[in-house]
Amino acid sequence: MRVAVITISDRASKGIYQDKSGPEIESILNRMVPEAVVERTIVPDEKQEILNAFKLYSGYDFIITTGGTGIGPRDITPDITKRYCDRELPGISEAIRALSLRETQAAMLSRGFSGIKDNTVIVNFPGSLKAVQLCTGIVAPIMEHAVNMIQGKGHETP
Repeated sequence: MRVAVITISDRASKGIYQDKSGPEIESILNRMVPEAVVERTIVPDEKQEILNAFKLYSGYDFIITTGGTGIGPRDITPDITKRYCDRELPGISEAIRALSLRETQAAMLSRGFSGIKDNTVIVNFPGSLKAVQLCTGIVAPIMEHAVNMIQGKGHETP
């Protein structure tokens, strides 16, 4: 399973602060989905940069983004993801928001989107360390099943 983790942050892309969310997602995936090969990158909150990253990792099984899911003026990740995807996977984002709401009422302001482009599942996570810990724990258990389903293997187990 190939997974790309894209941190979307103006400040992290400029080296103003160290990306902690991307490495945390990778660390959790290494524990929970040991067969996953994870690659990471950082891009600014810019439409073309996000699209270029999506295209770079097209063909991967999963693309997980972190950052840019809120309501700030530069939070465009869900908008770009929604336009890029062929199909929506609302259950993932609904589960993330529902479980996140148990931790913080600010989860109501998350606009994260989940969808499919060709055979790649793309999921938006918020950018905070606590959020990515929770979100990765929610998504990791369904990743293998999602890959099997999208590849037409149905409910078979390997």
